[in-house]
Amino acid sequence: MTTEHPSQLAEALRRRRWLLSAWPWRALAYLVTTVPIAGVLGVGLLVIGAPLLAAVNALRLHGRPPSIALMLFLATGSLTLLALAPLVSFPVAAVERWRVGLVDGRPLPPSPWPGLVARYRSAAAWREVAYLFWLGGFTPVAYWVFLVLVLLDLGMISSPWLAGDANQPVVIWQPIDSTGEAIPYAIVGVLLIPVLWYAVGLLAVVQAAVARWLLAHPVDAAALREVTRSRTRLVGAYEAERRRIERDLHDGAQPRLTSLTLQLGLARLDVPEDSPAARPLAVAHDQARGLMVMLRQLVHGIRPQSLTDLGLAGAVRELADAATIPVAVHTDLHGELPEMVETTAYFVVSEALGNVARHAGATRADVRLTRADGDLVVEVTDDGHGGAEPARGTGLTGLADRVAAVDGRLLLSSPPGGPTVVRVELPCRR
Repeated sequence: MTTEHPSQLAEALRRRRWLLSAWPWRALAYLVTTVPIAGVLGVGLLVIGAPLLAAVNALRLHGRPPSIALMLFLATGSLTLLALAPLVSFPVAAVERWRVGLVDGRPLPPSPWPGLVARYRSAAAWREVAYLFWLGGFTPVAYWVFLVLVLLDLGMISSPWLAGDANQPVVIWQPIDSTGEAIPYAIVGVLLIPVLWYAVGLLAVVQAAVARWLLAHPVDAAALREVTRSRTRLVGAYEAERRRIERDLHDGAQPRLTSLTLQLGLARLDVPEDSPAARPLAVAHDQARGLMVMLRQLVHGIRPQSLTDLGLAGAVRELADAATIPVAVHTDLHGELPEMVETTAYFVVSEALGNVARHAGATRADVRLTRADGDLVVEVTDDGHGGAEPARGTGLTGLADRVAAVDGRLLLSSPPGGPTVVRVELPCRR
């Protein structure tokens, strides 16, 4: 789903109102401000590149090796260039990270100075050097090609006014003798103006993408793996603690509370109704029974007993039978599911059906449980009025958090008028 106001040029370029927005001018500003930077870098590279190309060309055409003086110049120049590149690339990279903000709202974090020695040993520094060579080598060539296209288009547009001059204008390869011959070229030139604007955007998108690829801080894969393992340990510890609390409530507190409720009930039978103790005893008995119901709900909320007894498919069918609208359940499950995945899937269906009953205004719903590429896929569909939004407090945000805790993802489709589809994909890796 796209946002109303795109935050980056690549997204805005796909919009129909691209030419009427401010993005073409932002792209043009990005390209224009590139010219002095790329020009200076291009001249610096040309000092070394031109003699090198001349020496290679002489060797290829005449079989004559370059002179010793030229070879010394090239060797000295190349070593000096490599020695200065990590130092020069640091301020250039800082400016480029700031300039990317002209066409991309996702900021590139600045890179602090790591020290002189570390600058030559850092992989990020040499990525900046690669961007330096790209900016000074490839960018000027691309800009010159684009400038030629722009001048060619301007020549086509202005050809009717130049056709009457003594010097006949040449459009592409065709000499123009009269204004009548020039008008078709001028029309084509005018029609090509939007194409050139799109070319401006495309050129800026490519340059910004290369800048983001080379200047963004590389992700530490080892740290990401450690974070993932830490989250797995955290979720596993939480699950173990949850099951311990469930056992304590079910095996310890619940039987004792049941016994207390029974004793209060027997005491009520022995106390006359007109006794002063009858009313307080009745209140205590009712409170104990209410506490019993609450405790059962707490135990049920930790891990439903039906999930343990019937499995996921049976427990979901039980939820469907208890729903206030007709719910059809379709299951295609094979193999054993991890306990955390089963519990998450159960609560996904329970919360989704609760949302259908409270908010959707639906007459029926469908629940589908399938296995796809090793993942458990849960889909809940209803024929309600749609328009579900997580920001409206319908429980979808909390549901997404629960799904994310087991490394899954939640997808929502709810256009106005319906239908609403909640799809959850849960990995079943053990």
